[in-house]
Amino acid sequence: MPTHSSILLIDDSPGECELFRLALRQSGLDVAIFSELTGPAALHFLTHHPALPSVILLDWHLGNQRGDGWLRQLREAPRLAGIPVVVFTNSDDAADLLSAYAGGANGYVVKPGTFAELIQCAADICRYWIERNRTLATVTTSC
Repeated sequence: MPTHSSILLIDDSPGECELFRLALRQSGLDVAIFSELTGPAALHFLTHHPALPSVILLDWHLGNQRGDGWLRQLREAPRLAGIPVVVFTNSDDAADLLSAYAGGANGYVVKPGTFAELIQCAADICRYWIERNRTLATVTTSC
């Protein structure tokens, strides 16, 4: 995996962020992880951080707001629009799934119930979205 690979996790629960961080560490993969608790903080991070993340994991329910408003803002920003966004949520609601894909999400993953499953899930997400998936940034740097 490239050493510049990173994930931006947007989740309003500091505990969930820490669990994902621990699971990623337990997976043995060398991926940097950044986390933000709100959509506005995440947009600030993305517009001020020089290197964009390889993938964004977005909790669909941030406080009393859904992620679709934030996702729409991201997709409207030319520099940020090509970053893959995977909704990473506790919701298995069909309406949330439909809204996420309609809003431009690239994937939808329901958070697993155990820490062992979270370790495997974190590894699966990284292997696909960082090792296997190609983005516009990948194409422009290799041409």
